[in-house]
Amino acid sequence: MTEQTDQANDAFAHPTEVEIARLLDYYGVRWEYEPRSFVLSRSPAGLPTMQFTPDFYLPDHDLYLEITTVRPSLLRRKKLRLRRMQELYPDVRVKLFGLRDLEALLLKYDRSEPTAGGAVGGKAKA
Repeated sequence: MTEQTDQANDAFAHPTEVEIARLLDYYGVRWEYEPRSFVLSRSPAGLPTMQFTPDFYLPDHDLYLEITTVRPSLLRRKKLRLRRMQELYPDVRVKLFGLRDLEALLLKYDRSEPTAGGAVGGKAKA
């Protein structure tokens, strides 16, 4: 999916994901956006009741990336899902990037400025 970021902007759930995709493209890292959902729990009838869909998959690194811009106090639910995923799928590697991680990463690569509220996704720099 490299070099398709600008064409696929509407497919992303959050502007920060667009910036991460552009950063990955810039460095030639192959990626796929939300290619797989992992079932975390099922109803008695066997239907999925909870799933986890990481944002990016890096096939050359066999690594999933989960990008979150929620405040640190709201990360509890996402971390619980990640913990459950690790229990059920121990061979699947997922790296969580929280708000502070994203701000540091995007500022380091001059891709975005934090907004006044601390969220990532300010003006993108070409």
